[in-house]
Amino acid sequence: MSEAEIIKLLSMVLALAIAIIGHEIMHGWVAFKYGDTTAKSQGRLSINPLIHVDPVGTLLLPALLYFSGAPFIFGWAKPVPINTATVIRNGGTNGAIAVSLAGITYNFILAAVCAALFPLVSQPESLFGAFIAFLLYQSVVINVLLGVFNLWPIPPLDGAHAVRYLAEGQGWHSFVRLYEKVAPYGMLLLFAILFTPLSSYLFMPVRWIIDWLL
Repeated sequence: MSEAEIIKLLSMVLALAIAIIGHEIMHGWVAFKYGDTTAKSQGRLSINPLIHVDPVGTLLLPALLYFSGAPFIFGWAKPVPINTATVIRNGGTNGAIAVSLAGITYNFILAAVCAALFPLVSQPESLFGAFIAFLLYQSVVINVLLGVFNLWPIPPLDGAHAVRYLAEGQGWHSFVRLYEKVAPYGMLLLFAILFTPLSSYLFMPVRWIIDWLL
């Protein structure tokens, strides 16, 4: 493996870790602001990556995507525990929506910050400079990818949770009941979409946003 390949791999691993761990911590942090101490009491607001590692989402899937030559890499960390009842009691369904969208918001903000910094290091003159350039670029790509992906209104993704709490707050009870019937099959639906041409259409905004940011 060449120096360039090692730098690229390390930057992708670090960018993915920062993206997915920060995503989960933000869910717990916003829930904490609404009085839910579950994540904090279990030590899940820590930036220690070891307590957030999911064997499949953090290790296996990203490795398979990388070594199979996939055009993108993404994954997930171990979900931060949230007591939604406490959040809704203190902040209503709007509080639950805020918790649901906290990780996505983090990803898009981080992507924007990295995109703003990227021109400063886009022509590196050292290996360390190349690592920073790769890290910023990969951070833009991975965070936009995660942000768009999690916006899909398919359980168990964050976008679906936000829509569910919005419907509950608006009194759309028939929709909530439909959601609860569909939710157990969400993962099957999600994988069916990911491994069919339909995914290319749902991921189209990723390229548009990245092109706009960079």
